[in-house]
Amino acid sequence: MENMDIISVDHVSMRFRLASEKVDSLKEYFIKTLKSQISTNEFWALNDVSFQIQKGDALGLIGLNGSGKSTMLKIIAGVLKPTKGSVAVRGEVAPLIELGAGFDYDLTASENIFLNGALMGRSHEEMESYYDGIVEFSELKDFIDVPVKNFSSGMIARLAFAIATIGTPDILICDEVLSVGDFRFQEKCHKRIGEMLEKGTTLLFVSHSIEQVEGLCNKAVWLEHGNVKMFGECKEVAEIYRTAY
Repeated sequence: MENMDIISVDHVSMRFRLASEKVDSLKEYFIKTLKSQISTNEFWALNDVSFQIQKGDALGLIGLNGSGKSTMLKIIAGVLKPTKGSVAVRGEVAPLIELGAGFDYDLTASENIFLNGALMGRSHEEMESYYDGIVEFSELKDFIDVPVKNFSSGMIARLAFAIATIGTPDILICDEVLSVGDFRFQEKCHKRIGEMLEKGTTLLFVSHSIEQVEGLCNKAVWLEHGNVKMFGECKEVAEIYRTAY
């Protein structure tokens, strides 16, 4: 797989339909729809986006809020289907897009470890082999039998990151995951990602911190209003991005 594109984004566009009027219930929505009292406006989150990533690359997606970064990650992860274009992904994907999205908040942290493992396609026995490492990395040993609904956002982030980064996935997708929790744990996550990159994992990384992007990534895509403003070596893209904002 060396020198092969592990991710190929080919002329991807993504359209959303936004309701022009706020409704408070499903019943109200259907009534107003039947009476033609609700109209929708088209919003293109991505416009003809293309780029390729080779195995072992670390790609940072940068841009202001609303530029399409998270939408692009969700399409690559398979959460969204593009309106136009296509994405080819070769390998196992470990997505960290919405921390705790796969959790059942009424279950304990321990139970959620196995639940998330099942969602990732891993067997109970396989998750048992990773269990101690997940608990140790997340630093939640004293809270492992506590329902996740009682966790802070930082504790949820620690648990989600520890689960998603078990083993060596082909592709790791991270959306603002290092912005949650204390600085010491952020550094710990940064180190874990670095170790995965050394083992050949391909990274897609979104962060508002251009310094974090530069510290992890060798390539960058700059998105602006859903369009590719620039794609290339991370240092070069980051330098020009800084002068623009």
